Amino acid sequence: VQLVESGGGLVQTGGSLRLSCAASGFTFDDYAIGWFRQVPGKEREFVAGISWTGASKYVVDSLKGRFTISRDNAKNTVYLQMNSLEPEDTAVYYCAASLRTGAYLDVRGWGQDDYWGQGTQVTVSS
Repeated sequence: VQLVESGGGLVQTGGSLRLSCAASGFTFDDYAIGWFRQVPGKEREFVAGISWTGASKYVVDSLKGRFTISRDNAKNTVYLQMNSLEPEDTAVYYCAASLRTGAYLDVRGWGQDDYWGQGTQVTVSS
């Protein structure tokens, strides 16, 4: 089982990035996918989730209007489009896969029973 995040990097305030989460080793379209972020010294934060079909999506209120989640099951990939980036968005971004019902909007329930990627660094300069 493998989840590989990519697309991170350094961007100026107001810029955009699209993160990708490529999955292999499991039946991808059975799983909900979540995006998370973490800053050193702080708890991991749920960002967005998408159901196994892609029909249901959830973005935390504070990021709605700037972040969008989507998936392409034919490519075993989930995307996180991030626009109007701010320095406060600087973090390591992770994706995770879960079989739990309703996981895509379960802000606090993700953990060791789920599959996790290694993360990709996003840095927004002011």
